[in-house]
Amino acid sequence: MAATTFEMDGSIMEGGGQILRVSAALSCIQGASIKINNVRAGRSTPGLRPQHLSGLELVRDLCAGQLEGGEVGSTEITLTTGKIKGGDYTADTKTAGSVVLLMQVSLPCVLFADSPSVLCLKGGTNAEMAPQIDYTLTVFKPMVERFGVNFDCDLKMRGYYPKGGGEIIVKTNPVKQLTPVTLTERGTITKIYGRAFVAGVLPHKLAKDMSAAAVRYIRKEIKDLYINIQAVREKKDESFGNGNGIILIAESSTGCVFAASALGKKGVYADKVGCEAAEMLLRNTRHNGCVDEYMQDQMIIFMALANGTSRIRTGPLTLHTQTAIHVAEQLTKAKFTVTKAEDQDSNEDTHIIECQGIGMTNASL
Repeated sequence: MAATTFEMDGSIMEGGGQILRVSAALSCIQGASIKINNVRAGRSTPGLRPQHLSGLELVRDLCAGQLEGGEVGSTEITLTTGKIKGGDYTADTKTAGSVVLLMQVSLPCVLFADSPSVLCLKGGTNAEMAPQIDYTLTVFKPMVERFGVNFDCDLKMRGYYPKGGGEIIVKTNPVKQLTPVTLTERGTITKIYGRAFVAGVLPHKLAKDMSAAAVRYIRKEIKDLYINIQAVREKKDESFGNGNGIILIAESSTGCVFAASALGKKGVYADKVGCEAAEMLLRNTRHNGCVDEYMQDQMIIFMALANGTSRIRTGPLTLHTQTAIHVAEQLTKAKFTVTKAEDQDSNEDTHIIECQGIGMTNASL
């Protein structure tokens, strides 16, 4: 039985699933219980969705804990945590709920397990309202590895809305402590590449049109870089259902990685999907920060747990980031400060997030 009990209002700020994920992970890592009420109160369908429930059940299983209020639609949950144990675990949303969000809640936990872990996560790999799996592999992984995180992510099957059916295998080794990170030099953009994809019965022409539109759009602003966006058809044995989309990646001279993506929808022209992703990528390179708007909030939990001071240069703070900072400060003794960057490379959108981490130690190692 956990000694400390935290309480969290799920309706504050961003008011969505992120509050659940950060709260559950930080409670599990610290061996505390947590009660969350007004779960996802800010959403059109409040309460737990299958994906959030799968994530909470996974955290419960990782630490042999107990979960009360664990059903779809529930607006109040209590998670009682125990010791985090390595081993093999499976979580299946049974929908197109995002496998990446399942990984977001569980990865910080298994870093503080007593032995290596293998997580088999099933659901959507390229889903709306969540990072695409390609983003996780190209941006999230190298960024969090800077904290001393060591994990492999094997994409077994892609799955799309509405059927899901995707699967990833995440293998992690535990850490003694996380290392703080300093990311304050953006450098220049040296490389832009990506992939536009179709799967199932959709014609390959859609991928070519998304790719061509994205290249044309980026060219208007960045004229001197070679841009390589492949147009691919996913292999039948590596994708489940029909889907199309695009992911674009930019790399800087100092090793910063940014990405943007968009998914095709019925009735939306492929060119529009390509242009949407291109505008998002450009927006995330204009502010001269070292992380994009989607990586920004995902860094917060690692900064809070790290042993020492982390400093990260970002663009405008997203509501997700502000929420993650609020939750981390409520549930740990981490201290965050956000200031405007004031150097010759900054503009009114450039910020520095600084965090004095708590130096969480893995007692099992």
